[in-house]
Amino acid sequence: MRNRKSGYGCPEGCPVEATLDVIGGKWKGVILFHLIDEKKRFNKLRSLMPGITQRMLSLQLRELENDGVIHREVYPEIPPKVEYSLTEFGRTLEPIILLMKDWGENYKKLMVEDKQKNTN
Repeated sequence: MRNRKSGYGCPEGCPVEATLDVIGGKWKGVILFHLIDEKKRFNKLRSLMPGITQRMLSLQLRELENDGVIHREVYPEIPPKVEYSLTEFGRTLEPIILLMKDWGENYKKLMVEDKQKNTN
């Protein structure tokens, strides 16, 4: 586990803080979501997340790898081929990520309905 600075306001050792340390931030949950169905190469992940910079994607992937959540496989080819996949430990996050997806879909639907009510 990386050495992180606490900042979520949980008591020391709070399990929610530990979870957010690993999957928190704008991109990590999205990266994990895209890796649920199959392993992906770097450029495929970039194309799935057009708003992320190459530098940020590299950083987020490196942090997830250091936390043991994803695996980086480098194939000895020219040009080099690198694939990212969830580790067995990373797979334990799958139900959480899928629940976040469901929650987000419901939230978006509520916001659309709320907006429609306010315009009528």
